[in-house]
Amino acid sequence: MEDIEYILLKYAKIIDHYILERLTGTPEELYNAALHLIRAGGKRLRPTLTLLVARLLGGVEAESRATPLAAAVEISHNFTLIHDDIMDRDDYRRGVPTVHRLWGESWAILAGDLLHAYAYKFVVNSVEYGLGKSESHEAMKILTTAGIKVSRGQAYDLLFEKKWDIRVIDYLDMVHHKTGAMLEASAKLGAVAARASSDIVELMGQYGGLLGVAFQIRDDYLGVFGDPGKTGKPIYSDLRRGKKTLLVLYTLSKASQEDREFIIKTLSPDTAKSEEDIARIAQLIKEYKADIEAMNLARVYVERAKEIVSELRGVVDENSRNILLRLADYVVSREK
Repeated sequence: MEDIEYILLKYAKIIDHYILERLTGTPEELYNAALHLIRAGGKRLRPTLTLLVARLLGGVEAESRATPLAAAVEISHNFTLIHDDIMDRDDYRRGVPTVHRLWGESWAILAGDLLHAYAYKFVVNSVEYGLGKSESHEAMKILTTAGIKVSRGQAYDLLFEKKWDIRVIDYLDMVHHKTGAMLEASAKLGAVAARASSDIVELMGQYGGLLGVAFQIRDDYLGVFGDPGKTGKPIYSDLRRGKKTLLVLYTLSKASQEDREFIIKTLSPDTAKSEEDIARIAQLIKEYKADIEAMNLARVYVERAKEIVSELRGVVDENSRNILLRLADYVVSREK
């Protein structure tokens, strides 16, 4: 997967240059807080997806037209991360202290709001890159719809923290909104920049949405079994917050009554969580093979996504098709 990481890095440089050149202003505290996570790095998966889909369907010219849209989806994603870290009380993201930890919650909220506004400014600016007004309008609708879905997904995620009657289908619906929606939008924006038909736009949206669910399942896995030095997050962070991840749900569905009661008691919000108890839950996930079952489901989503790209007609750039297929595999094999 080294070639995929190289491609992500190549596109990251393009997107970072666009964002850092335009996201400037005063007061410095506000802009520094807004750019903190962007400067910290990250995979840039969403804007890369936008640019790759544009090139897939419309070649180099479409990729160029898609640049402001790719930047818009990246800073919109970072806006959600800042607010997500506030809600989850996370101290680290991408290996650096979170925005609210460095600047306080008030500044973090403002920084997120600023990014949210700039995302739409970048979409408006896309007409300067050759996008028609109707295409820019369509891009605005796509980004707005994604924002609504992400908010709903975050809300369900919060509600799930206080519930135990959550089904796997409930989790998958939540994840489709929380994580899948922005990747769905990323792919759609690339198709719009390529001036693809509405049917193709929807198809590419399905590809992105499927990738998003698989991406989140892998994130859940890495949150328990990943290397903190690679993920940039402390080990067991999701378990400490009592998150009902797919790994936890699968474990609960298979666990003995004793183990199930232990998991529920330990992960409940009003329970003080010792490191030993959290480590025990991680061990139970392994014992009941919930980690294997979760990753198997993630691969099902990836295979569905690959089928869409493999069968797509009217492709302009075959190399981009191959990259998108490998990108899908990368989503479920990545270590960070």
